[in-house]
Amino acid sequence: MRLVLIRHGESEHGRRGLVAGPRGCPGLTQRGREQARALRRRFADEEFTADVLLSSGTPRAQETARILAPSVYAQEVLVDCDLCELHPGEGDGLPIGEFAARYGSFDVQAEPNRVVAPGGECWNDFVTRVRRTTDALPRRFPGRRVVAVSHGGFITWAFLTRFDVPRPGTGAHLNPSYTSITEWEYTEPNGPWALMRYNDVAHLE
Repeated sequence: MRLVLIRHGESEHGRRGLVAGPRGCPGLTQRGREQARALRRRFADEEFTADVLLSSGTPRAQETARILAPSVYAQEVLVDCDLCELHPGEGDGLPIGEFAARYGSFDVQAEPNRVVAPGGECWNDFVTRVRRTTDALPRRFPGRRVVAVSHGGFITWAFLTRFDVPRPGTGAHLNPSYTSITEWEYTEPNGPWALMRYNDVAHLE
């Protein structure tokens, strides 16, 4: 199986300083749409196709996936909320400052089991979800090429959990770019995973 993780395009929530899960996300900026169209052109030029096109449950990811769909010949975009960033619960859609005022600061190293807001996730639950989701994809789509439009945090933690990096975030960090390509190959039936490319943004250069 090939797993091609795409970060969504530039989003309005980042520009406006919002905490944006599935409900509070206002979608892509115009620049974000242009980034997604650049990736679509690249896929078309390379005759890159996919058997499955997935998206997280946020509008910014779904909008990116819909832009890409014609170039990868996907009949539909399958929404999977397990591809989302950490779920913010009741804080979804709040400005970052208001979120912090209501629910306090969030130190993942000191309090990895504290839920960020009522109805949301703690950091350890998010990391567990990322691992569980990537573990399940080869069973769901054996032998297929899967394109999944997701988020910087999900892509980063897929990387870290696959390599079993100890105490991540204490020395350096990863920061995949908007519409970047990170590609994994899973050797069936029992692995291992191999990283084929990370943060490929040649279409934006």
